[in-house]
Amino acid sequence: MLKNLFKNIGPGTLVASAFIGPGTVTLCTLAGVNFGFNLLWAMALSILATMVLQEMAARLGIISEKGLSEVIKSEIKNPIINRFMMILILSAIVVGNASYEAGNISGGILGLETIVGELTFNLFGFTINALSIFIGVIAFSLLYIGNYKFIESALVTLVLLMSISFIVTAIITKPNLFSILKGVFVPTLPKGSLLTIIGLIGTTVVPYNLFLHASLVKEKWKGEKNLKAVQKDTVISIILGGLVSMAIIISAASISSAEITNTSDLAKSLAPLYGNFAKYFLGIGLFAAGITSAITAPLAAAYVAKGCFGWPGGLQSKKFRGVWIFILLLGVVFSSLGIKPIEIIKFAQVANGILLPVIAGILLWVVNRKIVLGNYVNSTLQNILGFAILLATIFLGLKGIFKVFGLNLFS
Repeated sequence: MLKNLFKNIGPGTLVASAFIGPGTVTLCTLAGVNFGFNLLWAMALSILATMVLQEMAARLGIISEKGLSEVIKSEIKNPIINRFMMILILSAIVVGNASYEAGNISGGILGLETIVGELTFNLFGFTINALSIFIGVIAFSLLYIGNYKFIESALVTLVLLMSISFIVTAIITKPNLFSILKGVFVPTLPKGSLLTIIGLIGTTVVPYNLFLHASLVKEKWKGEKNLKAVQKDTVISIILGGLVSMAIIISAASISSAEITNTSDLAKSLAPLYGNFAKYFLGIGLFAAGITSAITAPLAAAYVAKGCFGWPGGLQSKKFRGVWIFILLLGVVFSSLGIKPIEIIKFAQVANGILLPVIAGILLWVVNRKIVLGNYVNSTLQNILGFAILLATIFLGLKGIFKVFGLNLFS
């Protein structure tokens, strides 16, 4: 039974590992510290929205046997709109993931530093973080092997490690079960919480995951006979990801301190109350969250570039490798030197703010086209949920763009 479970687990887990990155972990920590269990309902809604969109992307991948960027390229016939979409997708996903990669690696570093302390050395007058190079080497090794099953196994292991770490930490804090259930099922809007709620949704419903999922299901499964397995994998994995995010909020809710700004601070605060093992569990969880995102972000960018440019070959092709190597290398260099490419990050945030609602809308359009999916088009319920999520993504996209330009329209 356990063997069959692992046999049918895969792409969904990789998607869960991608959205539970350092940004999500930090935001969940702040949500718990500042608002207790009161925003658990927002995370539950985020998981439902993610599940709906990811199922559409996965179904598109398994039935059409194409990645999302390939489908968009083939289905949008107007050359001007087609070219605009390709530029937007490449800007948001490839440039975006390159600029965010340093943050993914830095999150993994924070987790390791919680356990082993800082490890730096000087080279030509620069202070280099050795842990950044360590994480980069692990990510490079897994991706360079270029075998989907091997990458999948490694990431599933890391996700399970992350899940156990955060869930055990939540249990250690001995939370009140009734308060948790109330937080999940009774929506409240504490003063000053709106931006945090928007942030929780925004870090969970991630544009690049839609591209990653559609591409990955083709690597593991072939043909419509496997659709049920794809859907089961998607639902189970994303619910697991949601439980992990909720566990972080629950853990953080046990601490009341204005000095906590990230999970590393939370780990140090938990140690005096619940023992050093709580610190180690959180440190391991943050490391796993950072390294899984550090692997999936370059992988997603490579799949997007492959689809947009129509490159042949698979994981081991030179062009495919060239994209993820470039992104990973940038991440290692920026994180090890502590450089933040602010202007590039701002550009990526604007591109992603535009891309999220556009891709949600196009995905909704494509999964209703019989010429693409035949009898596997959306049901009425899926369309209702899809349109509700589309409206939410428009709101999120606008919020992200306004934030870049310093406009507080949603305070």
